[in-house]
Amino acid sequence: MDLDATFLARIQFAFTVSFHIIFPSFTIGLAAFIATLLVRWRMTGREHLHRLARFWTKIFAVSFAMGVVSGIVLSYEFGTNWSGFSRIVGNVLGPLLGYEVLTAFFLEASFLGIMLFGWNRVSPNLHVTAAVLVAIGTSLSAFWILAANSWMQTPAGHEVRAGIAYPVSWFEIIFNPSFPYRFSHMFTAAYLTTSLVVAAVGARYLLAGRFIEESKTMLRMGIGMVALLAPLQLVIGDMHGLNTAKHQPAKVAAMEAHWDGSKPADLVLFAIPSETEEKNHFEIALPNIASLIITHEWEGLFKGLKDFAPEDRPPVKPVFFAFRIMVGLGLLMIAAGAIGAFLWWCGALFHTRWFLWPLSISWPAGFIAILAGWWVTETGRQPWLATGIVRTAEAASPVSAGAVLTTLVLFVLIYSVVFSMGIYYINRLIEKGPAGASVKPPEGVPSRPLSAAEEAAHEAIEGTR
Repeated sequence: MDLDATFLARIQFAFTVSFHIIFPSFTIGLAAFIATLLVRWRMTGREHLHRLARFWTKIFAVSFAMGVVSGIVLSYEFGTNWSGFSRIVGNVLGPLLGYEVLTAFFLEASFLGIMLFGWNRVSPNLHVTAAVLVAIGTSLSAFWILAANSWMQTPAGHEVRAGIAYPVSWFEIIFNPSFPYRFSHMFTAAYLTTSLVVAAVGARYLLAGRFIEESKTMLRMGIGMVALLAPLQLVIGDMHGLNTAKHQPAKVAAMEAHWDGSKPADLVLFAIPSETEEKNHFEIALPNIASLIITHEWEGLFKGLKDFAPEDRPPVKPVFFAFRIMVGLGLLMIAAGAIGAFLWWCGALFHTRWFLWPLSISWPAGFIAILAGWWVTETGRQPWLATGIVRTAEAASPVSAGAVLTTLVLFVLIYSVVFSMGIYYINRLIEKGPAGASVKPPEGVPSRPLSAAEEAAHEAIEGTR
């Protein structure tokens, strides 16, 4: 493909949205984790839960800030690079994005300051409430963004007049055919990602013999969530796949590198698809298994890529390989959750180094799986930006390739610096760990007495106020 303005704009948006999505997908689960820690602390008075909440809140603040900054850029790109898209579907997507600001972002902005800086300045009840409301806000944000994205995949509740989409039923727009599956799949992925990070940090500390009580709590909560959610994600993914096969059959054909829809599809474990020859090279496949998965019938048929005109097919290679990366990592998460739960049940979770060591370096797995899944979703709907309404080639702004290339290079350089600094700072926070004294426990809730060192640290904190 030529490096024209449209292609460069696609690369630019893919780069910026891929950078952005890793932060909301982390903070959605992390906000809920922090709120859970604070609620448990409020109920039990166990100080290490408060220290953990304070520790993870620092990491949440950095991640949230990077997510907000990188997300603002995407809004501008709709106007600078994709004005045709904004003109054609803006009547539908504009209000959805506005609802996200009015509900989720305003809620987060109202209580985020209390959550970040209210540790010794407001009552425990108010602080815990603020953390819970921030967690609700992050979930609301995901709701509206995924409603908008799902509508682009499976539009409903609109009418097209003179080439412009107009809303008819907001209920049908929001709860379009793919939204329940996409929201469930992405929301679960966000919680899995956070759970893996929490478990990895806990394993890292435990291997180093640091913060033992906090490490055990992180391991129990992280492994417990992975053991529960990873198999659930497999079920949700299957339901989502069936929905995609119904509404976006070309995407499923690309995911499976399935060319001939006149015969049952094999499950291709590995291949190098050739779009020019319309076949797979070096294929390793299991007979009929793809048909069984997609149609739930051994001899079931679904459309192959040859059933679509070449200009209506998505790029096969990126969709095919990204899907396998996502599924492969998902299966590893299921295995990690099952093994961890078994070791926990046996009372050996905190002492089994052959499990703790790989777990301690597993934190990127959730992010990689989310990125791979996002690439499947977005690349798989090509050549459409909004299916059946506007094609990618029709949506670009009349800007020069040089202008888009210049901003693309600048974005890569700036984002690389920002990302590196953010990761470096987060790693420093993790190196420091959940140290320091907690605030006083809630009245009437038992807690162990502070040690001499903790008492001194607490008095020092109080003296700086």
